[in-house]
Amino acid sequence: MNWAMLTAIGQLATVVIGVPSIIYFAIQLREQTRERRQAAVNALTRQWSDLTKALHEDAEFAAIFLRGVHSFNDLDAVSKLRFSAFENRFFKNFEGMYYSRSEGILTSELWGEIERTMSDFLAYDGVRQWWETRKHWHTEAFVGVVERIIARRQKPTAYSTYDLNQVVLPKDSQ
Repeated sequence: MNWAMLTAIGQLATVVIGVPSIIYFAIQLREQTRERRQAAVNALTRQWSDLTKALHEDAEFAAIFLRGVHSFNDLDAVSKLRFSAFENRFFKNFEGMYYSRSEGILTSELWGEIERTMSDFLAYDGVRQWWETRKHWHTEAFVGVVERIIARRQKPTAYSTYDLNQVVLPKDSQ
């Protein structure tokens, strides 16, 4: 056996061992990416659920929220603070989702759902009034996304069937 034959056998062994290893690595990498994406989506879903819990567990805050989406400017100082704290968490959550989309963690379909939700909220005067007071707390890229949604001038419909005249704050908060 000469050196050329030994080299050829060595190269063949490398291919026989190396190609399956590369295929295995690619499969593992794809699976890890899928798991990472799903874990991120699960975390975002948990954050969203925790955030919206305030609306269904606290009647007083739900009333403030409904008034605030219609007019942030008309809220009293304490209600503005509560509404603003909620909206800030809300929009920080949206911003996190935006960057998850930018990094390829969220699919286009999921981002479309989030953008439609943002559009529903941003159609309301009160949310836009709040945004003007706090947009400087967000990244320029995300501010651009929100400003483009606002520029569409969508008609507010998410809460259009809710009669605000029937919203009653508990007596101790009036």
